[in-house]
Amino acid sequence: MNRSTLGKEIKRDIASLRENYTKGGIRDEDLPSQPVPMFARWLDEAIESEVNEPNAMSLATVTPNGAPNVRIVLLKGIEGETLQFFTNYTSRKGDELKITPSAAVSFWWPELERQVRIRGRVEKLSRKENDSYFQSRPRESQIGAWVSRQSSPVENRDALKERADKISQKFGDDEVPTPDFWGGYSIEIEEIEFWQGRPGRLHDRILYQKTDGKWSRKRLQP
Repeated sequence: MNRSTLGKEIKRDIASLRENYTKGGIRDEDLPSQPVPMFARWLDEAIESEVNEPNAMSLATVTPNGAPNVRIVLLKGIEGETLQFFTNYTSRKGDELKITPSAAVSFWWPELERQVRIRGRVEKLSRKENDSYFQSRPRESQIGAWVSRQSSPVENRDALKERADKISQKFGDDEVPTPDFWGGYSIEIEEIEFWQGRPGRLHDRILYQKTDGKWSRKRLQP
């Protein structure tokens, strides 16, 4: 599709789409010395505000040739200064994290006019942690983890349905075990930026960075 054709497909003038943010601000005197309590408070407020999928985060990894790759995953835990999510270890993101165990994530809560960006090192969770979370999932989701060879081509939806039926029959009424190829990752927070929309595009941006185990904080220009 060339540029002129693309322009005809879009019904609205994208350049004219904009919002004037007015719902809040970040005062320096309200900032904690460490960022995780503030992140937890913002996440709680997103949940209380009934933001759709408040724990959804864009996860960026790096391909073997150094290109960025991003997708949405769900935050499933906060432990200390780490974030936890779960996936198929043989997926594209799993392959990429195996080679480059670092990632960036971002949260966007439009109802609150807030964004959070985080970067850090990534490690696999323990088998015990994987089992604990896997057994808390609905049985349908457990079966789905066994069925999906995530990121691999599939002939059609019927093929997935047939595989799901076979897996369901295999386990019957027994407990569904955690697949060896499925589990969690933790992202150790090394850098986190809080963004609050402000009028006139004079947004608040607060950046925390951890060096040698100690946190520093600075305000960034919008």
